Amino acid sequence: MIRVALADDHQLVRAGFRALLDSEPDIDVVVEASGGEELLRMLRTTPVDVVLIDIRMPDGDGLWTTEQIAVDPALEHVRVVIVTTFELDEYVGRAIRAGASGFLVKDTEPADLIRAVRVAVAGDALLSPGVTRRLLERAADGLRASPDPVLLAALTDREREVLRLVAQGLTNDEIAERLVLSPLTAKTHVSRILQKSHSRDRAQLVVLAYESGLVAPGWQ
Repeated sequence: MIRVALADDHQLVRAGFRALLDSEPDIDVVVEASGGEELLRMLRTTPVDVVLIDIRMPDGDGLWTTEQIAVDPALEHVRVVIVTTFELDEYVGRAIRAGASGFLVKDTEPADLIRAVRVAVAGDALLSPGVTRRLLERAADGLRASPDPVLLAALTDREREVLRLVAQGLTNDEIAERLVLSPLTAKTHVSRILQKSHSRDRAQLVVLAYESGLVAPGWQ
């Protein structure tokens, strides 16, 4: 069973998300909070796998709360998905650095919200060619002004090639198809890149790709 926490200061939003997620046989909403401080208190007593969190909240906004979750060893297994709107693009870089595993807009399709939870639990990130990719590219300009090749020093040529495709938002299966590899081999490459770069998840690999100069905003 996937245990989910909802953090949003609008009760109607939480109620809608809960009704949708609880209708799935493998998902259970176990925590609801209206702010960051309240959420953190609840996470320390109730085991949770995924947090869906708004950015603008009283009592600790979503970005600050994501940072607190990421640095707390007791919560290292918790995956965070930011629920945002287009006008908050400037905060994406900070959220990824903090450990967010993905982004959704509040008017997202119900199926995408459910998928977001399952993708996050799998250790993946919402980096499909859609809203998340656009947000990441818009935020990339603020990540680093000049390339830093040192960040890639530990990676092999093949791993750098895989990292480029991760930064484009490709899944393991899509990477395997593009490079004519088995899905298991593609997954192994991604796992090694995560380990070598000390990255939390694929979202942080996107930051690595931009910071190192391996890809640039608008790169194809």
